[in-house]
Amino acid sequence: MLTHKGTQTLATARLTLRRFTVEDADEMYKNWANDARVTRFLTWQPHTSPEQTKHLLTLWVSEYEKTDKYNWVIEFEHKAIGNISVVLCEEQSEVAHLGYCIGFDTWGKGIMTEAVRAVIDYLFSEVGFHRITICHALKNPASGKVAQKCGLTLEGTRRDAFKNFEGEFLDICDYGILRPEWEAKARVDDVVL
Repeated sequence: MLTHKGTQTLATARLTLRRFTVEDADEMYKNWANDARVTRFLTWQPHTSPEQTKHLLTLWVSEYEKTDKYNWVIEFEHKAIGNISVVLCEEQSEVAHLGYCIGFDTWGKGIMTEAVRAVIDYLFSEVGFHRITICHALKNPASGKVAQKCGLTLEGTRRDAFKNFEGEFLDICDYGILRPEWEAKARVDDVVL
């Protein structure tokens, strides 16, 4: 059974994961939401104005009243550079599906791996999910590397499973991790430390 706690602030060595505020709109727009390189494999098109981003954040902020909503802004060096969220929660099966994106200027620095690990730890240890999944476009292997570094297993590839906003059909890779796998890894990490 899940014990929803909502989007709590999480801290890692380099990052703060926290709730969005409407005041994050300018940084979100500038740092990732307007960039087609970032949104190419996502469900939404690049934003065309900071006002569009502000409108979206107004909706997101209002959702924080619900304890089963999980949506973090990723803060690095005191700047909003991306986000990570539970894009779908399967309550009965205790499954969380994660989605994430980060600004192009911060790609390749291990930031998303650090953020995903923190969220996985929180969702398993505090909320009680049994399974966490990540899916990504086969043409976006960097996202798959994040999943692998976080201990998720490739479970399969769905052909032409997603049509992006440019009209391109994309193969989607599915990754998953179960709570017992995460617990076993946590025990090994404790022994290594």
